[in-house]
Amino acid sequence: MNNRLSLFLKLPVLAAMIALAGCDPNAHKADTIKVGAIVELTGDMPAVGASSRNAAQLAVAEINGAGGIDIGGKTYKVELLIEDNAAKPDQSAAAANKLITQDEVVAIVGPNASLGAIPAAEIAEANQTLLVTPWSTNPKTTLNTTTGTPKKYVFRACFTDPFEGRVLARFIIDKLEAKTAAVLYDVASEAPKSQAELFRQTFEQLGGKVVAFEAYTTGDRDFSAQLTKIRSAKPDVLFLPSYYNDVGLISQQARRQGFDKTLIGSDAWSSPELVKLAKGAVEGAYFANHYAADSATPAAREFIAAYRQKYGKTPDDVAALTYDAMGLLFAALKAAPAPERQAVRDAMASISGYPGVTGEIRFTPGSGDPVKSAVIMQVKGDQFSWVMNAAP
Repeated sequence: MNNRLSLFLKLPVLAAMIALAGCDPNAHKADTIKVGAIVELTGDMPAVGASSRNAAQLAVAEINGAGGIDIGGKTYKVELLIEDNAAKPDQSAAAANKLITQDEVVAIVGPNASLGAIPAAEIAEANQTLLVTPWSTNPKTTLNTTTGTPKKYVFRACFTDPFEGRVLARFIIDKLEAKTAAVLYDVASEAPKSQAELFRQTFEQLGGKVVAFEAYTTGDRDFSAQLTKIRSAKPDVLFLPSYYNDVGLISQQARRQGFDKTLIGSDAWSSPELVKLAKGAVEGAYFANHYAADSATPAAREFIAAYRQKYGKTPDDVAALTYDAMGLLFAALKAAPAPERQAVRDAMASISGYPGVTGEIRFTPGSGDPVKSAVIMQVKGDQFSWVMNAAP
């Protein structure tokens, strides 16, 4: 009788403990994986950040809607933590540090622009945390500049500047049959500087001649002096490895000076905002890109349809690459024995033949740089139209 009475008296206490556990706001955390995203929502390239954020949120919504990720027999939901780096190097490093040390994310996707991806990658590498940049093409992003060897924790979903330089140089010489080129680039920005130098090197190796190699600095708005020199050099084409926000101004000023030669761009042109900013000055221009919405694979068409349904617009290459970066991360999580940073990094390094919306992605052993194709696009009206594929 005493035992029964004792049990009866304990029941309310047990019930209260269970109820309190159920109300604990941290009780669900054990079944959640935190993933960080660093994007350029403010600053000089907000269209890039918006595309990246949208695609990351879409990918997370889809994986959670499908039940989450199974890791070692246990199902986890993904929690996405987004940080704005304002397209600045110092804020990119600070965002990476916050996500790693305070938010304790298992991995980071982004930043996109190389000017932010490089410092963020340094923080990730130092803290042994996986970082996958969707759009940063500069070799320094994945390279340990002290040792000259690849970083162990930094990967990318896009091709690199050396590959892009070869693609553009060969297209100009073989397809446009141009023999001379001029270059105008931002000397203070990592990706444009790298693309300019590598393009010149490759173009001249293939028999072309760079007759003018002019620079400006981030924030400049008057390019008349550089463009005057370029006009005097009489190039067949003008290569502008600049972000879309600068290309709009440069192209208008070039046309006003009477420069009527073909403009060539890098993947930094890929935002649809370019057409609005250029006001017709880039009509007929060509640029290298990571994927073409009008020449899409079945996987890409599914992504494009889902993106259009959710956001009411066609995804650009930043969105597609971010979606692939998230997909790569999810694949690594599924292959990892536990949702731990080192295990996820090791699983990422072993990925080969991932069917991304921007093409198949496979990493060369020991490198975070994927082997993948590029496309050449042409500006026609307010659209970017596919011209050709360029295999690695």
